[in-house]
Formats: sequence, structure tokens, C-alpha cells
Amino acid sequence: MPEQIRPHTGGSEPDYRFTLANERTFLAWLRTALGLLAGGVAVHQLVPAGAAGTVLAGLCVVLAAALAAAAYPRWRRVQIAMRAGEALPRSAMVLLLTAGVLLLTVAAVVLFVVA
Repeated sequence: MPEQIRPHTGGSEPDYRFTLANERTFLAWLRTALGLLAGGVAVHQLVPAGAAGTVLAGLCVVLAAALAAAAYPRWRRVQIAMRAGEALPRSAMVLLLTAGVLLLTVAAVVLFVVA
């Protein structure tokens, strides 16, 4: 990735539809993070006090923080790649989000069904 290319300058201007799609993806990551954060707060407030509820709420909040922290760097890498005419970079966040939601689901099943 060329260092001189910035997200809004350098390279060639990509088709605006791709830029807008990249922005929508960025906003979707943020909406997902916000939903996870709200879920963590709800679990913390509504589930009776105990280690299982705290763990479930904590997992939601940690996953939300990871997504929020990774959203802008991913948007930036994609924008730079489009301007440079390079292949779009892969993101490990898809795997992390999938594993995180699976872990949250298993934790919720344990919390609400087994307990």
C-alpha cells in the first residue's frame, strides 16, 4: 500500500458508488457495535446478579469495542486500496464477529437454559 496515498487524496478517484458502499459498510460495523453495546448494558441491567450474566454482558461490551476500534482502520484501508487500484484488503473482523456471536449464543444458552 503506497504511503503517499491518503483516503481522500492521491491515487485516482474511485467510482462514487464504491466509496459510498465502503461508507455504508463502515456504518454497518458501527451499528453492529452499538447493538452489541446495548445488548451488554441490557444483560447487565436485566439478568439477575451473578457471574454468568456479568460474563455475558462483558463479552458483548468487549466485542462491541473490538468492532468499533476496527471499523475506521478497515474503512481507511479499503479507501486507499480503491484509490490505488489494488485488490481490496481482507478483514479478520468477519471471523472475529462470527466467533464472538457464536460465543455469545453459547453463553446465553448456558445462562438461560442450563442455569
